[in-house]
Amino acid sequence: MRRVLLLLCLCAAGEARAAVPTPAQPQERPVAIVGATIHPVSGPVLASGTIVFDHGRIVSVGAGPAPGGADVVDGAGKHVYPGLIDAWTNLGLTEIDANRATRDYAEVAPIAPNVRADQAFQPESELIPVTRSNGVLLAHVTPRGGVLGGQSALMELDGWTNVDMTLRAPLGVVVTWPNMLVVRGDDPRAEARQKDARDTALRNLNQAFDDAQAWRTGAAAHDRRWESMRGVLEGKQPLLVVAEEVHQIEAAVAFAAERKLKLVIYGGYDAPLVAELLKAHDVPVIVSSILRSPRRRGDPYDAAFTVPARLAAAGVRFAIANGGGAWSERNLPYQAATAQAFGLTEDQALEAITLSPARILGVDDRVGALAAGKDATLIVTDGDVLEESSHVLKAYIEGRAVDLTDRQKVLDEKYREKYRRLGAKAQPTTVSTNP
Repeated sequence: MRRVLLLLCLCAAGEARAAVPTPAQPQERPVAIVGATIHPVSGPVLASGTIVFDHGRIVSVGAGPAPGGADVVDGAGKHVYPGLIDAWTNLGLTEIDANRATRDYAEVAPIAPNVRADQAFQPESELIPVTRSNGVLLAHVTPRGGVLGGQSALMELDGWTNVDMTLRAPLGVVVTWPNMLVVRGDDPRAEARQKDARDTALRNLNQAFDDAQAWRTGAAAHDRRWESMRGVLEGKQPLLVVAEEVHQIEAAVAFAAERKLKLVIYGGYDAPLVAELLKAHDVPVIVSSILRSPRRRGDPYDAAFTVPARLAAAGVRFAIANGGGAWSERNLPYQAATAQAFGLTEDQALEAITLSPARILGVDDRVGALAAGKDATLIVTDGDVLEESSHVLKAYIEGRAVDLTDRQKVLDEKYREKYRRLGAKAQPTTVSTNP
């Protein structure tokens, strides 16, 4: 139903629609980007360096000329970065948020750990080309629903099918931690309902883990839900807990410590308030949107802006996610830029959307930095990737040269043509759409 609706939406767009670009061809020849400012993230910046990649993998990063037989890209005046990673998103699981039929991330069942984001991912989404046009080439896609929502996946933003686009799955099981505090009011029945909802959710969560553990030890019958939790129970995958408020975070840490589970917190607005607890248990935080309002009346205006800097000062591992709807994933670099303006260093801000999420998600063996042996998933820009004035000129995913055409560029060209026909002088397009 969702795929049919998506196709109808694309057709209804008429002349203004942007066809989803054809996936890139596999890399056939070595490519060398020469003379660029290279930002490896895992090491110092190279002012005028050369990066060579072949068969989808980085061969070398350093100085010197291009090797013989390589396709040479002139990088003079350009910057090369690892492909940016959105550490938490529903991109590819939703198209029109106002339409329930297109929201595949929202599961109905309260306990559904066997739901897999990679299997629901929609490669034909028009939001994907728009996202990668601003340098976001990898997305940690997460289902959400009841208290136990399903299994996440890291997806590459180019490919024919969801299988082609899956870099690694599953990565972890998502839990939405219930609100621990009861909001006081004039109606005692409302307070009772809040308590009942909280207690029911916690009871369901504990029962699910008890049942999964019983299945693992052979004391319960086979169940696909519990089988899907094997990686979490064995400590190979993290429990990914959505928690903003301090009491939620404390309860989640206690739950994970009692059951000896790896834990990652997503949201983390109050995480700096329990930084010592998080550091003691080595719990990393994927910080949700930096660009949001304070949660409480008495909080300073920049409370959300400074969360990464306060976590960094306390020695807590963290990454930054865009935190908005799938339509705004292209804004990920500016979330990190805001965090830089409010306390992070430039290196910390860049790492928070590249190497840090790769390490937290356990995929830093392949992505997140520019180094020999890693995937050639990278971008070429005409300036600082955290600056709004910069443009992504080229993008490669595992060495494949990605078409950077998207709906917004097609609409831009459409309306330039309108004014050309009216005799007005159109401004030249400054962004290349094809590497």
